[in-house]
Amino acid sequence: MTITQQVIMIIMVVLGTMITRFLPFLLFPANKPTPKYVQYLGVVLPAAVIGLLVVYSLKDISFISGSHGLPEMLAVGFVLLLHAWRGSMLLSIGGGTLLYMGLVQLVF
Repeated sequence: MTITQQVIMIIMVVLGTMITRFLPFLLFPANKPTPKYVQYLGVVLPAAVIGLLVVYSLKDISFISGSHGLPEMLAVGFVLLLHAWRGSMLLSIGGGTLLYMGLVQLVF
């Protein structure tokens, strides 16, 4: 890329970042109530995103070959146990990830 193209790309990236940061404050100013549909999305989207990540992570498990999905199911069970015990999403996800990676790298 030429210097001009690089400068244009940097400007476009900066503008894109600034628009995504400032647009919510322009659309929903502090002196007006937040619309009901935005409040609804704030309630349902976090659970929907976690559900989507779980489905995406587990979609390619083969129960008839390889490790038969054992490391994945152990990690999912560990995540559920950690979350029931401590209630910390960060601890649950981090602990499950560490267990899964340890099982895949060292056991299976």
